[in-house]
Amino acid sequence: MIGLATVGAIVGVLLVGVVALIRRPTDTRSVLRWSALAITVLVAAVLTPLTVQDSGAAASYLLGVPVVATALPVLAQRIGRLSVVADLLAALVVTGWGLLLGLGIGGAFLPAAILLIASAVVTGAPRPSTTI
Repeated sequence: MIGLATVGAIVGVLLVGVVALIRRPTDTRSVLRWSALAITVLVAAVLTPLTVQDSGAAASYLLGVPVVATALPVLAQRIGRLSVVADLLAALVVTGWGLLLGLGIGGAFLPAAILLIASAVVTGAPRPSTTI
């Protein structure tokens, strides 16, 4: 189950990366942030039965910390302040949490951190025009 969630998250990150490189959306940062949140929520949903069976009530924070961390950049974007800082902070929290839980469910959350880091380093430059 953990391997399935991890592979699914990696495939999701690769698909988002390919789409971002090929399609070059006007708001790439937003696409990366929302994708990181969606992937993290899906990973948490897949891992919920296993985590509840193994850890009981502790599953709420074991799975909740990465979900809340990836939601912060989306909220910061909606507010319009410190979104790059929120991206880096969320990537740091997700990476730290993933490494802390690394031998169990933590590795499945690490691919989303790649999208958050990419969102922080993407330039806000407009797309070059393809028309003459």
